[in-house]
Amino acid sequence: MALLDGIVGHGPVGSLLEREALRPAQAYLFVGPSNIGKATVARRFAASLICAEHGNHEGVCPSCRRVLGGNHPDVTVVRPEGATSLSVEQAREVIARAPLSPVEADRKVIVFDDAGAMTDQAANAMLKTLEEPSASTVFVLVAESEFDLPSTVASRCRTVQFGRLREEDLVEALMARGVEEEQAREAASIAGGRPGLALDLAQRPEVSRFRAVWLGVPLQVSSQAGEMFRLADQVMEASEPLLDAIRNREEDELEERATKERRDRIIRQASRSLLIAGLEILASWYADAASAQYAGPVRNRDIPAATLAMMRPTDAIGNAERVLSAVPDVRANLRPHLILTALFTELAPVV
Repeated sequence: MALLDGIVGHGPVGSLLEREALRPAQAYLFVGPSNIGKATVARRFAASLICAEHGNHEGVCPSCRRVLGGNHPDVTVVRPEGATSLSVEQAREVIARAPLSPVEADRKVIVFDDAGAMTDQAANAMLKTLEEPSASTVFVLVAESEFDLPSTVASRCRTVQFGRLREEDLVEALMARGVEEEQAREAASIAGGRPGLALDLAQRPEVSRFRAVWLGVPLQVSSQAGEMFRLADQVMEASEPLLDAIRNREEDELEERATKERRDRIIRQASRSLLIAGLEILASWYADAASAQYAGPVRNRDIPAATLAMMRPTDAIGNAERVLSAVPDVRANLRPHLILTALFTELAPVV
């Protein structure tokens, strides 16, 4: 099985992991932005590690199919319990399971789907297992950043970094899946190099409005908090049709035993990704305003040059930095409406 067959991008990562599968380390940490495909690749890697045919086949063998379907006895996927956290009880279950012999394959694989949600107590409980691993067990931890985990845990893993894809590569991949070029470009522009998000958005006509709403923010910002509160409402409402599409897809694809808390967590993650994507679109408007006035390249070619020239380049650069500085607050799960209201007030031109 080619490790990344059917997955958009990440070719160098796939080549690396195919080599790693021959002589795997005891623990891996997959890190990169959300919605970029880390968890999907983690399952493919798990399948390659226990493949009954040792990868010497085309397509997907029965062993790999069972892994990808979530029903192989030697692959365990650990997800947050309840709304947010990987609990210490879950960690202890893994610890108890780690020394056991594999049932069918030569080794076992334990995948932590959202290792960044691990509580400090759970991480501390896992530490000894990572320090003294069973020779037949491989751990794969998936997180957005190494800093989401205690350094004692991260340092005991081989880190594999997942980067964002080039927009043109995303457009090409979407068109190969039958998406019209204009729609593919809209989805890729919003996704900001995240293939998972691009695939979710590719069939939605609302992507054009989402982008237009965020690109319209610079012409609407003011120092009036009430108006900025309503503007925050407007940009968040633009996400709702796209979230509905993701919600429907998750309901179709998640197994019946998935808990409501898990479904809600996935939607919260998607909402956060869309909000970050919107902020990146907004920052690109200000970056274009600065670049265009020095005859530089612009990302949003459909914005009139006269509109971009309405702001001094130094002010535009400062605003782009203000917008991007809000991203860590979004990732920290602070209240998005308040983040946006405060940000939009800060972006108001000084009279």
